[in-house]
Amino acid sequence: MAKLIYGMITSLDGYVEDADGDFGWGAPDEGVHAYINDLASSVGTYLYGRRMYETMVYWETALEVPDEPQVIQDWARQWQAAEKIVYSQTLAEPRSARTRIERAFDPDAVRRLKADSPHDITVNGPELAAHAIRSGLVDEVQMIVYPAVVGGGKRFFPEGVRMDLALVEQRGFDSGVVVLRYAVRDVSDA
Repeated sequence: MAKLIYGMITSLDGYVEDADGDFGWGAPDEGVHAYINDLASSVGTYLYGRRMYETMVYWETALEVPDEPQVIQDWARQWQAAEKIVYSQTLAEPRSARTRIERAFDPDAVRRLKADSPHDITVNGPELAAHAIRSGLVDEVQMIVYPAVVGGGKRFFPEGVRMDLALVEQRGFDSGVVVLRYAVRDVSDA
């Protein structure tokens, strides 16, 4: 059975973007990017909401950009090779290969996907992840914590949810970034 992984950049105070919607403070350096590539090497399917998909679809054409570092090229190839499922009521058609659109998040369909998939699955974006967390579907949380305090914005974790987590791995980088991986033991409403 595949794991469903929720992983994103986050500020030290727990936000994936600041109050203005900016997340540029979380751009990975080459070492962090290489580690993220390694973490994602087990992933065969990405679950996205529309906004996150529209941000990530850049990787569909990233290999056309001249002189990109190898770590960027490697990530683009990984992303392009994976399946993508986009949950959107407004997106008419996908802008990338290996992508399908679903109109609503269906926890039972995700359970079946986990049971049938030979590769791990990620849920990307805090709003979509909130549905997966509340449905008890998330098996692992990967927090890529940046040494920035942004003071507000969009939270990494949903409001009103308690999670019992077990530390699986921690890794620090010279840039001050810390990657924390947790297994999810239990989820409940606060």
